Amino acid sequence: MSSAIDFYFDFSSPYGYLASERIEAIATRCGRHVVWHPILLGAIFRVTGQAPLTEAPLKGDYSVRDFARSAREHQVPYQHPQTFPIGAVAASRAVLWVRDHDDTPTQALTGSLIHALYRAYFTGGLDITNVEVIANLAETLGLDSHAMLQALPSAPIKEALRAEVEQAIALGVFGSPLMIVDEEPFWGHDRLEQMERWIKAGGW
Repeated sequence: MSSAIDFYFDFSSPYGYLASERIEAIATRCGRHVVWHPILLGAIFRVTGQAPLTEAPLKGDYSVRDFARSAREHQVPYQHPQTFPIGAVAASRAVLWVRDHDDTPTQALTGSLIHALYRAYFTGGLDITNVEVIANLAETLGLDSHAMLQALPSAPIKEALRAEVEQAIALGVFGSPLMIVDEEPFWGHDRLEQMERWIKAGGW
């Protein structure tokens, strides 16, 4: 049995943002740790035939209302971005650069960078598709933003993200957030409580 909660997310996902604000506390209560997996919903939608939730007739208007309502319920700051959805390729590459870094203290800042990027987009209205914005956020965490900027367009980081998305699809990841615990998938922010109960019960 793994001690990990594998957390798959897209930076353009409001529910992914809300779940990211809560997943670490759940992991701590369950004696687990979070492994962060940035994905690109655009690539996944090409497989599933889906489209961004907000683009669905009728359902789209409801979803925007529910994003804000869910944030209020869990007391998570939220402001729906003016530009939505976005393609968060650069932000996802930045996460992989930190998560898979050779330096352990740098790796330890993976969650902090994810929170900084998500909050910048969903509370600060910042353009996290802009590499300079990403670099500035990284700098506030003490990360080497210059090295990060050099790495983001490099072939190894591009390949790392491609492989991450392909692996996610192979595991059946079709949306954000999706958590996998001991090979059991839980999709959606509204499944966090069920996931926690499942872990504590040892499954059912």
